[in-house]
Amino acid sequence: MSAALVEVPILWTSDDAAAATGGRIDGLPWDATGVALDSRNVMPGDLFVALKGDQTDGHAFLADAFKRGAVAAMVHEIPAARPSRPLLVVKDTMAGLMALAARARARSQARIVSVTGSVGKTGTKEALRLALSAHGSTYASPGNLNSSTGAPLSLARLPDDAAFAVLELGMNRAGEIGPNARVARAHGAIVTTVEAVHLQFFPSVEAIADAKAEVFEGLAPGAFAVINRDNPHFERLAAKARASGVARIIGFGTHTLAEARLIDVALNEAESTVVVEILGRRHVYRLPVPGRHWAMNTLAVLGAVAGLGLPLEPSFTALGRLNVLKGRGLRQTIRLVGGGSFELIDDSYNASPVSVAGALEILGRIPPMPGGRRIAILGDMRELGAAGPSLHAGLAPAVSANRIDQVFLVGPLMRHLAEALPPALIATRTETSTEMAPIAAAAIRAGDVVTVKGSLGTNMAPIVGALAARGRVAGGR
Repeated sequence: MSAALVEVPILWTSDDAAAATGGRIDGLPWDATGVALDSRNVMPGDLFVALKGDQTDGHAFLADAFKRGAVAAMVHEIPAARPSRPLLVVKDTMAGLMALAARARARSQARIVSVTGSVGKTGTKEALRLALSAHGSTYASPGNLNSSTGAPLSLARLPDDAAFAVLELGMNRAGEIGPNARVARAHGAIVTTVEAVHLQFFPSVEAIADAKAEVFEGLAPGAFAVINRDNPHFERLAAKARASGVARIIGFGTHTLAEARLIDVALNEAESTVVVEILGRRHVYRLPVPGRHWAMNTLAVLGAVAGLGLPLEPSFTALGRLNVLKGRGLRQTIRLVGGGSFELIDDSYNASPVSVAGALEILGRIPPMPGGRRIAILGDMRELGAAGPSLHAGLAPAVSANRIDQVFLVGPLMRHLAEALPPALIATRTETSTEMAPIAAAAIRAGDVVTVKGSLGTNMAPIVGALAARGRVAGGR
């Protein structure tokens, strides 16, 4: 018996897309069920947008996009070997993508919350998606589509029937969040925190705070802002929010003046029990993930739920189903081929000083099996500018405080951490992750608990793959 076909709603008709972008249809009419920028990610039914960047030009991948099932392509250059599939011809495809985003926002009745911050954006976005799903159909930016191109792509994919939407807005330079925030016209905004991240492109952490505050630009009338009350830049961010017309500011954290206040959190290796006070009322809820940072992320989430005027109880229940994402703290038991097992925590997607300290804290709470060790495999934290050496060396207290038994280090900047640690703790240091992968995989033994963390540019994924290849995955959480 064949499986029933699932009908995918039409997202863009050729007429709608042409009207939104001011473009011209070249070929037969079409209906698109999605939008894609990378030909490798095209799904059948997508509209492929051929962006031209500094390194690559999407126009060179039209054939690949159509081979993968694109129904049409948005272009600003018609290739000499004209494809047989329909084209949407515009003056500029980046402007065309922004126009699709603006039109999707204009036709949507969804109540939208934008999320930004130096760390915790994606985890907070996913937790808020889950919390709002308890109140109605909720759309959220897929994966980490938060850049100057990823954010408008997320908006261009916004379904007409969504009751809520959560948009992640990221940046590594000033002026990148503002244009997308003005298109999103969100009903609320969350700033998770402001930390020493992307210092390579900013003169100070205060300048980073100002760039994050661009999320308040273009907010809908009566909008709210949820801001980390414990962060030293709270008042700076709050002033920026008020200047942008924000009607209500909700602070979150442990601060006595926080409207969403953390009273207590009981942490163990697998979950957290959180006691909070939201708008003067005390609540207790459980998170099936470990780590104080998750409690803080969900405080911001609950502040946004309250800002939307929704009851909190359904969201508490929904947060009890929270999952950790691959590369962002996913924990797996690896059964070794020769017997025994070890715990692998894949936190390899990205890294900053505050997030590495958080990962080491979680590792410190997990007891190894008899004969096992706590092992941290740490890669360079990128985009820290002149502060990079001192910020890497500054991780040494967190390594010691969390009783890490052995450290494997990847990258030239990790030399500074190696110099700050007792030599007995350093297993080895390599320049690249590909060099480290077989070394680390050979060193792991039954009973170990292993965390892998580093910046995206350091590419720690090969190490995770080599460790997983030591056996088979018995479970993840």
